[in-house]
Amino acid sequence: MLVILPPSEAKRDGGDGAPLDVSGLAFPALSPRRRTLVRAVRALARDTEAAMAALRLGPKQHGEVARNRALTTSPTMPALDRYAGVIFDALDAASLPEEARSFAHEHLVVHSALLGPVAALDDVPAYRMSHDSRLPELSLKRHWGDTISRQLARVPGLIVDMRSEGYAALGPAPVRPGSVYLRVLTEGLDGRQRALNHFNKKAKGELVRALLLHGRDLASVDDLVAWASAAGFRVQPHRKGAEGAAEIALIV
Repeated sequence: MLVILPPSEAKRDGGDGAPLDVSGLAFPALSPRRRTLVRAVRALARDTEAAMAALRLGPKQHGEVARNRALTTSPTMPALDRYAGVIFDALDAASLPEEARSFAHEHLVVHSALLGPVAALDDVPAYRMSHDSRLPELSLKRHWGDTISRQLARVPGLIVDMRSEGYAALGPAPVRPGSVYLRVLTEGLDGRQRALNHFNKKAKGELVRALLLHGRDLASVDDLVAWASAAGFRVQPHRKGAEGAAEIALIV
């Protein structure tokens, strides 16, 4: 089983890990692409105003550019601890027991726009880069897409894609049995279902936390749905998405 989460714009400062070593991250075949993008982001950060425009930053966010200038020298911390925001607040990695964190490292990745998918305990620096950031002469979608997709296609077993559509576009998951895209929906009194925003992220974080505490490798979508029901979640088949990709819905 592999769960793919989106990252968060919010990231915690500091860390006690050594500076970034892209060769030590999950999916090492992505190392050349990672190095190219890190160099491009550091180069852009030399021009603060240009970097702020490319990263869509506000006038009080100069510190985000400074983070990018220090990408290769700043301390690192595990990805699961680095990211903040709604999903990661609900996941509450700091309170997970060690066995759940170890399970996360084997079965959970966070899809960074800068580094591609990184495993839960991979050491990453603080940085600023989003799926819609615009670097000079470098399209993130073209830079990442096929390369990440090929790596994900090699992952056996169940894949549960919880990314936002913007991040999923940087490296679509394989279209095959056992690979599903998860949407979070709410159901009105009339029975109609609609998508959520803030509560979408919170629900994903709560579901992933429960999966990590469960600590068992689910083998199929049916296993996931059965486990979710037993754990108090409502997960059901949803529809076929783009190019026939299977989707499931978490109803909240």
